[in-house]
Amino acid sequence: MTPAMRIRFSQLALDLLSNLIRLVCRFALPVVLFYALLVALGGAWAVIHIKIRTDTGGMLSPDLPFQRLSSEISDAFPKAGDTLVAVVDGDTPDLADDAALMLVQALRKRPDLFLEVQDIEGDVFFRTNGLLYESPEGLEQLSDRLAKAQPFLASLWRDPSLRGLFHVLELAVDAERKGLAGPGLTVAPVLDALAEIAEAQAVGQFKTLSWRNMMSGEASSKKGRRFIMLSLKMDHGSLSPAGAAMKAVREIAANLGLAPSQGVRVRLTGSVALADEELKSVAEGMGWANAAAISLVIGLLVIGFRNGRLVGSVLATLLAGLVLSTAYATLAVAKLNLISVAFAVLFIGLGVDFGIHFALRFREAVERGEGIEAALVWAARTVGGPLAFCAVTAAIGFFSFLPTDYLGLAELGHIAGVSMFVALICNLTLLPALLSLWPPRLPPRGGEQAAGRGLSIGHPKAVVAVAALLALSGAAFLPGVRFDFDPLRLKDPHTESVSTLFDIADKPRSGPYGVTILAANLAEADAIAQRLRRLPEVAEASSIADYVPKDQDVKLDSLSMMSMFLSPLLTDTHAAKPSEAETRLAFQTFLDRLSQSPNPAAARLMKALSNLPDSTEARSEYERRAVGGIVNRLNDLKRSLGAAPFGIDDLPKDLRDNEIARDGRVKVKAYPKGDMKDQAALARFVAAVRTVAPNAAGGPVTIYEASLTVIGAFQQATLLTLTCLLLLMALLLRRLREVALVFAPLLLAALLLLPVSVIGGLPFNFANVIVLPLLFGLGIANGIQFVFREKLEKDTSKVLATTTPRAVIFSALTTMVSFGSLAVSSHPGTSNMGILLAAALSLVLAATLFFLPALMQVWKRKD
Repeated sequence: MTPAMRIRFSQLALDLLSNLIRLVCRFALPVVLFYALLVALGGAWAVIHIKIRTDTGGMLSPDLPFQRLSSEISDAFPKAGDTLVAVVDGDTPDLADDAALMLVQALRKRPDLFLEVQDIEGDVFFRTNGLLYESPEGLEQLSDRLAKAQPFLASLWRDPSLRGLFHVLELAVDAERKGLAGPGLTVAPVLDALAEIAEAQAVGQFKTLSWRNMMSGEASSKKGRRFIMLSLKMDHGSLSPAGAAMKAVREIAANLGLAPSQGVRVRLTGSVALADEELKSVAEGMGWANAAAISLVIGLLVIGFRNGRLVGSVLATLLAGLVLSTAYATLAVAKLNLISVAFAVLFIGLGVDFGIHFALRFREAVERGEGIEAALVWAARTVGGPLAFCAVTAAIGFFSFLPTDYLGLAELGHIAGVSMFVALICNLTLLPALLSLWPPRLPPRGGEQAAGRGLSIGHPKAVVAVAALLALSGAAFLPGVRFDFDPLRLKDPHTESVSTLFDIADKPRSGPYGVTILAANLAEADAIAQRLRRLPEVAEASSIADYVPKDQDVKLDSLSMMSMFLSPLLTDTHAAKPSEAETRLAFQTFLDRLSQSPNPAAARLMKALSNLPDSTEARSEYERRAVGGIVNRLNDLKRSLGAAPFGIDDLPKDLRDNEIARDGRVKVKAYPKGDMKDQAALARFVAAVRTVAPNAAGGPVTIYEASLTVIGAFQQATLLTLTCLLLLMALLLRRLREVALVFAPLLLAALLLLPVSVIGGLPFNFANVIVLPLLFGLGIANGIQFVFREKLEKDTSKVLATTTPRAVIFSALTTMVSFGSLAVSSHPGTSNMGILLAAALSLVLAATLFFLPALMQVWKRKD
């Protein structure tokens, strides 16, 4: 295209734009009414159809190899997909076990919400055969302890009350006092434990005696934890598909008295709980962010315009564009994802820029004394082109993720990119119509007053030199830039599901960092598991074969011997429950016997019991705490004496279905050694597992491969953005100087962003990797405004005396505060993205206002 043709084409575009503005002014009321109808219909559509998707797996292309492996495992074991995990913690193993059993029984009565309630540890099969999972040496030690405790257990079996407990303890205290106790035997630990319970009760604290710890020889302070796996009937018509089920679990637990005040805590985690609570976190955070963005933008518009009608017109145009963009978002995608929900804040920050530039240019013309229509036409002719270019460059920054495998950001880029053109159209049609119908009262001023004093850059060469040094210093931080690869750190750690997940992650099997391999059959699964166990990076590896204990014959012999001396003791009938008078008498008799013992533990217990109120309620409460769990523990012991040999085919069906697919493939699990929050350790674990099983899938593999995919998408998007912008600027500007002036502040800001990320502890992550492409796509708008205004004025020195710097400042500030409002979100991913975006745009603004004018003065225009 020849220069003459370019001039004619440019003039034609400006004439078309001028005619459009004149037409809008002539039919201003119909235009406003048309937009009102469009906004009403779009708003209603958006409210009805807007949905949010919370699964992070859907943010990456399903065609990626690791995604296909995950899908293959999900297809093989469909029940293992979306699950809710109830984590039951107890101050003692007894409390956790009893609470889990009660909770499971109550949950199974709600088939309307729970398709399946799986409690492996509470299954009758494992409660019967549980002792077979002990080592032979451990069983022998248990047998010895139980043999010595025969009289104690027999007495409690016959009379599981305070009367029975005190009776057997009286015998033990007397035997110890008379020197008749066996060598190494002492009743002191039991007396101390009972004293702790009474002392806690006296001061209103909760504490119980763990008979399981007592019988197994574990420390009395050992706590208990149980896991209950729940498959739900999801309500997909709700914004919270698992909300009803989660609410039901909490209500049932509360009704059963499963509360911290009773030594039990029930928490929910698992994929559906994480998704549900993250959705609430994002929705609440975005609500606050949107409100903060609108409020801050209004404040800046008031400060910048100091005219109610200008503020109202720009704000009405912004809100109309936001509603229409939201309606388009619901049409373009079935469900927004956890990243694309940020499009609204991005639109507020960017959409208002168009209005600011147009309104200030319009104001400049009015204050020169031009009429409303003439001022609108002049504003459109002088700023319309730059605004169109800004919309295109911003869209390029957003659209740059479309060709990548990072579908989460591609979706945000799609919606936000289209919304830039929505903002442009609204500001070239609706805004002029509003200003025509509701013209602001602006007194005429002289040319210099109308433009404003502007900014003055002294010593431009020194400014350019300092900027060059800062750029070199920023580049030195490049090796320290880090990518935070773990998506768990993008979730709100204060939500129950996330805090619970982190709490249980200290045990490899219950943490989120296990990998899964599908073996062709049981033999192959066993071979893979054995090879994995030999890897130094692997802490554990298992398959369903590990649910079948080894050395069953030896262990069954030990259980048979235990049964010979325990079974007769555990067959007698229970004595009648003692009356209140009998309990009070037993209490007093026991205190008298304790007073005769020289054992310090006896003196401590006597003092603790004496401090309890002399009431039926106090004694009943102490009985519940001291012997309330003994019956269940003795029944468990009795049941376990009936263990029998078993193989894989004898395991419960639910367990087999979770470990062996219908086509016979077998699941193998491997768990890492080391801290998987360390990217290097995670990469070593994944690489090591793949030497044995290249088809491994699961958390660490997904995190590792996803990080590589996202980094690749970031690099691809940045390169694509720069390439497209360079070609566009070269095509439009045609001069090396002007292209360089547009890009120079962006490169400076990009390099200065590196130390901000490193020193400020703001690593790049799955959410904020969009920052650098956007920095170029959005930041270039400032340079375009300066360069085009320089062309208009034909003099570099006059640019700073126009409204352009003021428009750049206020448009940049509104964008910064809008993006920065994301920082108020409780969702870490959203908050971090807002902070880094605000920092990036702050650097762009500073570079544009100080470095660019200085560079323009040093590298002067040659006409």
